[in-house]
Parts: sequence; structure tokens; C-alpha cells
Amino acid sequence: MGPVALPELSAVYWRPRLDVRSLVRAGRLWTLSTVAQVVPFVGFAIFLAVAAPVTLPVSLIALVHAWMIPELYAARGAGVVRPRPGTVDAAESRALGMLADLIDRRAYELHQRSGLVLERGALGVWLIAQAGAVLIRPGGRRVHCYCVAVRERDLPGPDRVAHLLLALRCDEAGFATVANLAFSGAAWRLRRRLPKRARVGLDAGLGLARSR
Repeated sequence: MGPVALPELSAVYWRPRLDVRSLVRAGRLWTLSTVAQVVPFVGFAIFLAVAAPVTLPVSLIALVHAWMIPELYAARGAGVVRPRPGTVDAAESRALGMLADLIDRRAYELHQRSGLVLERGALGVWLIAQAGAVLIRPGGRRVHCYCVAVRERDLPGPDRVAHLLLALRCDEAGFATVANLAFSGAAWRLRRRLPKRARVGLDAGLGLARSR
């Protein structure tokens, strides 16, 4: 029996099904797009510094803009794993218990410390959050951040994580196809923008990805 395709794929029928080749291509296109936005600011800064040294402050402002462009993209990527406001109630506790049934003890302990669930996949190492996921490619140098929401918005946080985890396990390539790419780039750049708690999960994922 072959893998089960996610029904949500029908809503994004125009997207080709993601595979390793298209994943690499998406990363390269993201890098090229970022470079295309950064280079004009750098070139403008160099031109001003050479042509009229008195405009050095303007050159520095242009360089700051060049630096901020990839930083803002990384901040958007970090947003997919930032925790959502929640309450500690009976529903939340039950949802947490159900999530614990889906993962092993080490993954559960990591979730308690970081708010993220670590899952190995064919495409790399995944970190699942309430509103998205981070894919760490083998080697740990590049990450892809995906924004993907659960339809039932009033679900407890652990339930949202469990829904995304089950979708990923059901059809990893389909999950990445349906999700919206929020950032693709260096792991170190993403780490700088993550909340301290989420860095624990990212570090664990990087360690696993580097050992593959």
C-alpha cells in the first residue's frame, strides 16, 4: 500500500509536488532573490563612499538596510515557531497527554523544554510547532521555515502540534507542498531571531541533522 496523499493538496493543485530537487531549487531561488535585494544597497554604499566621502553616513545607512533585509526574512521564519497564547486548563492537559502518546519520551521532554516536537523525515529533521514547522536539511547548514495552520483555530496548542505531526507522518512531501515557505537560509541566521526557549529545539535538531 502506497503513502496516503494529504487531501489539502487539492486546494493547491497548481503547486508541483515537492521533492528533494525542488526543495534545493527553492532554497537557491530564495538566496538569489535575497542577494538581488541586498546587492543594490551594497553597491550604492560603495559608490557613495568612493565618489563622495562626505556621504559616508548615507553609505552606512545603505549597508544597514542591506543587513536588515535577510534579518527581516529570518524574523519572519522564526515567527512560525513562536508560541501562541494559551491557557493551562483541562482541555490543554488532555491535548498534551494525547501528544505524548504520539512521540517518544525524548521528543516529549524536548517539547516540554522548547515547545517544539522533533521528527525525523526523508527530507531532513523537522521541528513542529503550533503554527508551522522548520525543516533542517541534512548537514544542518540550511533551514526551511514553513507556515501552516490547522483549520480548527480554537484547538489547544498541543492538539495543533499533533495535527501537524500526523499530517507530516502521513505525507511528508505533501505537507511541505501545502505549507507556505516563510524563510529559507542559514541556520545561524534563524537561530539569532528565535526566542531563547525555541533555540533549545533548534540546537537539538541541528545536532541530529549534522549526524546524518
